[in-house]
Amino acid sequence: MPPGEGSGRPFPLTAGERRELLDIARRAVTGWLRERKIPGERPDSEALRAPGAAFVTLRHRGRLRGCIGYTEASAPLFRTVQECAVAAASEDSRFPSVTSREAGEVRFEISVLSPLVPVSAEEVSVGVHGLLIRKGTHRGLLLPQVATENGWDRTTFLAQLCVKADLPPDAWTEGAELYSFTAEVFGE
Repeated sequence: MPPGEGSGRPFPLTAGERRELLDIARRAVTGWLRERKIPGERPDSEALRAPGAAFVTLRHRGRLRGCIGYTEASAPLFRTVQECAVAAASEDSRFPSVTSREAGEVRFEISVLSPLVPVSAEEVSVGVHGLLIRKGTHRGLLLPQVATENGWDRTTFLAQLCVKADLPPDAWTEGAELYSFTAEVFGE
């Protein structure tokens, strides 16, 4: 399913809307680091004000520095990006908080997500689909670009998804719920 299908939002985003979202993300983190608050703003673009699900990934010197997102389109896309950018910089438990000193060197990547749809393992297309797994109380998500960046095939992608959810690598083969999504991915 293409990003935004069924959400009423026009996709893909324009180059200007992408740039504006990246600027919004950077201003949110800068504002948070300076004043512990997210700047108030309201973009002109209807697409950015429409509900949207997104992840914000931060990289410092090419290495992952934080990644947080929402799979549900419960807030305007620009607000989702603001909140996820700040959370990626300050709440990703895998990393210490981004400091004011390194903030200027951090690069932002935004993934705007389509709605989640149930999928079978055989339907997963590496490089196209992101995946979410649920099994018992475990849940894990990998963005579509993760499999491509790591050179994974479908089986490895599914196994790594399970590992991310703190499950055995073959947990996807029985009793797990799998959901796919696509993403419009862009960055600095």
